[in-house]
Amino acid sequence: MLTFEQKLEILESFPQLERRDVSLKRVNFHYEQSIYDKKTVVYHLHPNGNAFVYAGLLEGCETDEKGFVNIRDYSAEALRDLVERSIRSLSGNGDLSTGEAALSSEAPAQVSKAASPQTSGGVWTNAEGQTLTLKYEDDLWYVYSGDNLDMAFETREEAGEYLAEEGFAPRRA
Repeated sequence: MLTFEQKLEILESFPQLERRDVSLKRVNFHYEQSIYDKKTVVYHLHPNGNAFVYAGLLEGCETDEKGFVNIRDYSAEALRDLVERSIRSLSGNGDLSTGEAALSSEAPAQVSKAASPQTSGGVWTNAEGQTLTLKYEDDLWYVYSGDNLDMAFETREEAGEYLAEEGFAPRRA
C-alpha cells in the first residue's frame, strides 16, 4: 500500500488538479475545468492512506452510490491510471473504457474487466447521427436532448439501459 506522502506526490504531479486541504488533515483534489458540476477527482485523502477517486463516468469501475472508488490499496501505476481517466471523463475528452493499468494484476478488485457500455456519461449517438447527453448532477443521471431534459434516473446503469434500448451508444473521441 502506498503511503499518504506517496499518494500525495502522485496526485500533485497532475497540474490540472487543484489541491484543497480540508478538515482532519485530509486533502481533496479538484478539476476546475470539468464540464460537469462534479469537480472533485480525489476525495478525502487521509494521512492513513485512505482516499476516494471519482469514477462515476468510467466504464468497468465498481463505485459507491456517489461514483467514487476507494483507492486505499492501489499501486502507483493503478492510481495514476484511474486519476488520468477520471480527469479525461470530467473534461468530456478521451476514451472512458477501462485502462491497461486498471486491468493489470496490480489493480484492486474494484475494477472489473467486464466493461459495459451503459456506464459512461457524456455524449451518446445513434445510427442516424442523433445525440443525447448523459450527465451526473445532484445524485441523479440526466439524459438531455440539446438543452431539453429527456429522462432522469437514479443509477447510471438504468440510464445506460434506457439509452441502449433507444439505440444509442457512447461517442468515442
